[in-house]
Amino acid sequence: MSVEPSRIAANLAEVRGRVAAACARSGRRPEELRLVAVTKTVGVEEINSLLALGQMDIGESRVQDALVKRAAAGPGARWHMIGHLQRNKVKRALELFDAIHSVDSERLALTVSQEALSKGTRAKALLEVNTSACLAGRQGEESKFGLAEKELFALVRKLADGGDFRGLEAVGLMTMGPLSGDPEAARSCFRRLAQLRAKVGEIFRGGGFSELSMGMTGDFEAAVEEGATMLRIGTALFK
Repeated sequence: MSVEPSRIAANLAEVRGRVAAACARSGRRPEELRLVAVTKTVGVEEINSLLALGQMDIGESRVQDALVKRAAAGPGARWHMIGHLQRNKVKRALELFDAIHSVDSERLALTVSQEALSKGTRAKALLEVNTSACLAGRQGEESKFGLAEKELFALVRKLADGGDFRGLEAVGLMTMGPLSGDPEAARSCFRRLAQLRAKVGEIFRGGGFSELSMGMTGDFEAAVEEGATMLRIGTALFK
């Protein structure tokens, strides 16, 4: 898929305008949000077009794709891992990405922490929550990854205690809206994630968990209105 730079510029301006309008409706400021451009369907030329426009946050879903694209892309980008991460690819992911949005299990969190500690560093990560499963009276979507509510709180307590998990710097929570793409159905999931962050703050008192990564092309305006700090948008930028 190849998209002309002029189209990308127009699309980016449109998305930013919609974000600003959603901020105005909800009493927020656009600078409170970070747009992560999801580039999994495009190539290095499109990434460089974004960088030239000042869009520096780039999201990729696969380690192997990021390996190729990061090597060829221009400087200055901040790379975000937004897809499911297998534990056997954690080492390479920590070399490529500035933040991992998709820590979706305790086992993965431990692997990320141990690998970061082996490098003498801490890995910035968000815990992925399956909010569909957390909502009362609604069955979770089994095709989604993510922690259930009890798993989230159990993991947060271990992160707060440090120990083997001290190599993971928890900066926030992440979720996906329902696979139906209905913005209003997604709204309840986004609201639930914001509520969970508040509860997590009661357990994790050492700072962190300031980010809410939620909202994609079909539902990002609802995410803005419900408190998102990171939006993961691809299709709207490359239509």
